[in-house]
Amino acid sequence: MLWSLLKIILFVAVVAALTLGAGYVMESQGGIQITAGGYEFNLGPLQSVIAVIVLVIALYVVFKLVSLLIAVLKFINGDDTALSRYFDRNRERKGYQALSEGMLALSSGEGKLAMAKAQKADRYLHRPGLTNLLTAQAAEMTGDTRKAEEVYKKLITNDETRFVGIRGMMKLKLAKGDTETALKLAERAFALKPKHPEIQDTLLQLQAQKHDWRGARQTLSAKLKHGSLPRDVYRRRDAVLALSEAKDIFAEDKPIEAREAAIASAKGSPDLIPGACMAARAYIARGEQKKAVRILKKTWSVQPHPDLAAAFAEIAPDETPAERMKRFRTITSIRPDHRETRLLRAELALAAEDFPEARRAMGDLVDKEPDARTLTVMAAIARGEGAPETEVRGWLAKALVAPRGPQWVCDSCHHIHGEWVPVCENCGGFDTLSWTTPPQSDAAPAGAEMLPLIVGALEDTSKDESAQAEAEDAPEILTPNPPTEEGKTAAEETVEDAEEVSDEPEKEGAK
Repeated sequence: MLWSLLKIILFVAVVAALTLGAGYVMESQGGIQITAGGYEFNLGPLQSVIAVIVLVIALYVVFKLVSLLIAVLKFINGDDTALSRYFDRNRERKGYQALSEGMLALSSGEGKLAMAKAQKADRYLHRPGLTNLLTAQAAEMTGDTRKAEEVYKKLITNDETRFVGIRGMMKLKLAKGDTETALKLAERAFALKPKHPEIQDTLLQLQAQKHDWRGARQTLSAKLKHGSLPRDVYRRRDAVLALSEAKDIFAEDKPIEAREAAIASAKGSPDLIPGACMAARAYIARGEQKKAVRILKKTWSVQPHPDLAAAFAEIAPDETPAERMKRFRTITSIRPDHRETRLLRAELALAAEDFPEARRAMGDLVDKEPDARTLTVMAAIARGEGAPETEVRGWLAKALVAPRGPQWVCDSCHHIHGEWVPVCENCGGFDTLSWTTPPQSDAAPAGAEMLPLIVGALEDTSKDESAQAEAEDAPEILTPNPPTEEGKTAAEETVEDAEEVSDEPEKEGAK
C-alpha cells in the first residue's frame, strides 16, 4: 500500500516537472541545437518538446525490455519471478478446484471420484495435509482400509496433522474391534487435545470396557474441568465408576477398601441403587445399622427397588414376620402408592400369613400392571385364603404369559440384564441401564393358548358347579393357609404349582 502511494507521487512529480519544462521551452526564444558526428540539428521549441517525449518513451521501452530479459533469465534459473508466480497461481487455482470437487464427491458418497480428485489436487497444490485427509476419508468410504491406514500414518508423522491421523486411526481400530490399540490411540489423542469432546467420550467408554476405573474417573474429571459435562451428570457417573471400582476391589478380597469405595459412591449419587445396597451392607458389616437405614431410606424415596428391600431385611435377619412388617413401615411409609411399595407390603403380609392385608395392599395393581410378579402374588393370596384350586392355577397360568415387569434395561439397545452392570453387555454403552419395563412382545409363548383348557377358567361356568366347589372347599376356608401333606404352607406351594402348570402344555402336546 505504501509503495503504491510512493509510485503515484513519483509519477505526478515527473509529469509536473515535464510540464513545467515543456512550458519553459515553449516560452523561450530560439530552440535546441544538437551537434553529433559532424551533423548539426536545430530544433524549434515544439520540436524540442516532442523530442524529449519520444526520448522518454524510448527509454521506458528499453527499460521494460531489459526487465523482461532479466525475468526470463531468472525464470530459466528457477528463481521466483512474475512469470513463475503466474504459473503458480494457475496451478493453485486448478488444485483448489480439484480439492473442492473431491470434497463435494465425498459428501455425495462418491468415494472413488473423491480419491481421483484428491490425487489431482495433490499434484497441483503439494499440500499433503489437505489432500491426504481427503484421500483417507475417501478410502474409508470405498472400504479400502489398508490405503486409509497408510495415509493416516503419513498424517501422524506431521506435527500439524498428528491429531487428525491419530483420530482416524483410532476409528479404524474401533471398527475392526481392536480395542487395545484403540485405547492407546485414544490416550495419545487425549494428551494432544484434552478438550476434544469426542475423544473424551471414546476414551471414557474404552476405559470402562477395560475396567480401568481409576483412569475413567480421571477422564471424567477432565470432562468436568473443560466444561463438557454438567456437574450433576458428573456426580452420577463418578458414583457409577466408584461402585464398579468397589466391586473389583471386593473381588480381590479387600473388603475394607471395597466398603469405603461403596460408601463414597452412595454419597455421590443417592439414586444409584446398587451403590446404595452395597454401602448399606458395608455399614451393616461395621455395625452401623442406623446409617444403613438412612441411606436405604434416601434411595427408596428416589426409586423404590426390590434390592433395597432385600438390603433392608439384612439389617435384622432374625426377626419374626410380624416384627419385620412393623420395622418395614420405615420405608413403606415413604412412597405408599408406588408399585414396589405395594408389592413389598403384600409380600410381607404373605410371610406373616395376613392374607386380607396382602389383598388390601395389592388393591387394583393386578388390573393396572398385570405382570408375572403381581399375578404370582395374587395366586399366593388366593391359596392362602382357601380359594378353589382352579382359581389358584388360573392366576398362575396368567402369570406364565404375562410380562415380567421392571428389569434392568439398556436405554440405547434395550438389552435386558439380569443384574445391574456399569457397561451394557450388548452395545457397550456406559451407564445406560435403567430399572424399567422392557417393550413387551406380542408373540405368546408356545403352548400358552392351551393353558385355559388345562387349568380351567377363573370364572365358574354354572351355579351348580360353584355351589359344589364351595361345599368341597369349605373345610379349607375355615383353616387359612392350610398345610399340605408334606407340611408346606399354601404360599410355599404357589411357586411349585407354577412349574407344574408350565410343564402341562408340553405333556398335553405329547399326548
